[in-house]
Amino acid sequence: MLKSIQNEKLAKEGYVYVSYGHKKYLKHTLASVVSLRRHDKIRPIALYCSENQKKMIEEKGLSDFFQYVKVLPEENCSIVGFKHHVFKFMPFEQNLYLDSDIIWCKNPDSLWRSFGVFDFTITGNLVSDNFFGAPKGFGVLKDIFFGRRKKTLKNFGLTYLSRVQSGLIYAKDYSLTKKVCDLAGEMLDRKDETHFKSRKMEQGRTEESCEWSLAMAMSKLNVPIYPWLQGHSSPQLDYIADLTEHDEEFEYVSCKYYCDNFAYSLRGIKARKLRKIFLKILSIFPGKGDFINTTPYCLHFGWLHEKVPFYVFSESIWKQIPSNQFNRTPVKYSENVSEQH
Repeated sequence: MLKSIQNEKLAKEGYVYVSYGHKKYLKHTLASVVSLRRHDKIRPIALYCSENQKKMIEEKGLSDFFQYVKVLPEENCSIVGFKHHVFKFMPFEQNLYLDSDIIWCKNPDSLWRSFGVFDFTITGNLVSDNFFGAPKGFGVLKDIFFGRRKKTLKNFGLTYLSRVQSGLIYAKDYSLTKKVCDLAGEMLDRKDETHFKSRKMEQGRTEESCEWSLAMAMSKLNVPIYPWLQGHSSPQLDYIADLTEHDEEFEYVSCKYYCDNFAYSLRGIKARKLRKIFLKILSIFPGKGDFINTTPYCLHFGWLHEKVPFYVFSESIWKQIPSNQFNRTPVKYSENVSEQH
C-alpha cells in the first residue's frame, strides 16, 4: 500500500497530523481521522506524536487508523516547535498538515487538485482582517485607532500582511518550505517590534501562536496564500454555533457564510447580540448582508469558546472505537489518486 524503500517518500499525497501532551489531544486526532475517512478512504495518514501517545496507540490497538506513526522529538512538541519546522516532517511528496480539531465534511479530491499548483501554501486571506493577532473584542479598536498594524508593516519593510489559518498547511517543495519556516522563526524572535498579542494572554491558551509569524514570512517572500474564503469551495470555515447547522455526528454540516468579507469577519465578536446588531446595520448597504448556506471541506473548531461541540464529538468517537465500526485503513493507494475522480 505504501512505499517502504528508505529515503523515498511514502506516497504521492497524504495527510499529516501531530499530537502530544494530554491524551485528550490523541482523542481529538482520532475523531478528526474518523471524519476524514468518511470522505477519503484512499490517501494515507501520517501521525507524529509524543512517545507516551505512541505507546497508547499500540496498547489500545489504534495503529490501523494511521499508515505511518513516528515519535515527535521533544523540541517539536509545541505549536511553534512543529509548524515552524514542518520541513523536517514531509513523509509524502505532497503533504497536507491538519489541526486535530478539524472535522471533515466532504470529499477532498478537488481540494487536492487545487493545492497541487502550489509548492507551499497555507489557507488564509491575501490581506489580514482587524482581528488577526489582535484582541478578539473591543480591544481591537485601540489597534485600529493607534495605527499599530501600519507600524508593524513599516518595521518589517512589508507592503501588505496576509492572514493565515494554519489548520491547513500544504507543502511540496522542501527548500521553499524551509525558507518560509526559518524566516517565520526570525519574525517571532522580533515579536516586540509588532502589534501582535501573545496567544498565551488568551484565557485557556498555553502556547504561543505560529500564525502571524508565518503570515509575515509569506508576505515578505511573496509566497501566495491559498484563499480561505471561497464560498462553496471554502477549504475550511470556523465553527460558530449560531452560524452552523449540523447533526450529532457532523455527517450533515451547513454553514451560514456572509459573502462580504468584512461582514463575515464579524464572527470574531463573541457577543452574539452585538454581532447581530452590527450585521443588521451593515445589511442596509447592498450586498453587505448577503449570505449563502454552504458545506466547507473542513469545519475548524479554532475558537476556544466554540470548542465544546467538538469535545463532545471526540468523546463519542472514542467510546465507539472498541466496536471497530470505523474504516481505519485506505482501500488502495494509487500514485495518481487525484486523477481518479
